[in-house]
Amino acid sequence: MDISRRSSEIATSAATALIGLTVCYGALENGIAWEESGPSSGFFPFCVGCLIVLGSAVTGAQALLRPVAGAPPFLDAERARAAILFFLPIVAFAGLSAWLGLYIGMAVYIFYAMYVPGKLRFATAVAASLAVAIVNFVIFEKLFMVPLLKGPVLNAVGIY
Repeated sequence: MDISRRSSEIATSAATALIGLTVCYGALENGIAWEESGPSSGFFPFCVGCLIVLGSAVTGAQALLRPVAGAPPFLDAERARAAILFFLPIVAFAGLSAWLGLYIGMAVYIFYAMYVPGKLRFATAVAASLAVAIVNFVIFEKLFMVPLLKGPVLNAVGIY
């Protein structure tokens, strides 16, 4: 089953309009009035939500008015397979990171991305994945002093 560009643009514009409406609703709870001391805390988020809804409406209208004849499909079986093969490792990275910690999940994901679809040498993929994880550890944990999820393996080794 092929998905047309028009239907994907309409679905995306509807989803972003829903996000904009959610932003507007949340802003209404904080107040959007202009008070003596200036705008209420929801004023600017409400304006941003309105802009998101407006942009979504324009995108939806353009999709409806654009001619359809001869347009290639947005998503066919081959493209869907490529998207799934890209998306599933990211889901695995998120699950692995929640279970073993961000740095180990990052190293495994980088290794997989370089070795399996990238077809780089094993040693190159291992070296790059370890380097990326170590550099990120130094940047976040030591330089920025922002502790990220380390998981049981790094805690067992004594890296807190």
